[in-house]
Amino acid sequence: MNETMNEDDPTLTIARLARVLECSATAELTLPQYRVLGLLAGGGERASLLARRVAVAKPTLTSIVDSLFERGLVSRDTPDGDRRSVRISITRAGRAELRRSSAAFREVLDGVLAECADPERVLAAVHDLRQALDERWANRAVAEQRVAAGDGVHR
Repeated sequence: MNETMNEDDPTLTIARLARVLECSATAELTLPQYRVLGLLAGGGERASLLARRVAVAKPTLTSIVDSLFERGLVSRDTPDGDRRSVRISITRAGRAELRRSSAAFREVLDGVLAECADPERVLAAVHDLRQALDERWANRAVAEQRVAAGDGVHR
């Protein structure tokens, strides 16, 4: 049986939207940088946890964080003097850049939404998707904590 990717597959649509955002926005951040700053806006995180949340390998996260650090958008600290552990935090300049980039990305999204028959319905669906992603992350974090504590089944 020869299966081909259906052009209306929702994952392809999301990938296409990401590309439109990457190519069209006047944001000063790449989408990966934007995701990192967006996550850090909720509070600083250890680099290892941040890498899992952004869903990138540690070396990729290091590259993203290095570029943000060089621009003064994030800071790095070693909690309790533990040099093996690095906590990444967003700076005031990082919050300002996050706001600017959010506005630029939203302008592009609004242009796409203007072409939709029911933009409010699409935004409601995006809100539902965000909640599902947040719940998925929370459940995954709990499962990882259980495994680390020896209470869970190893995957």
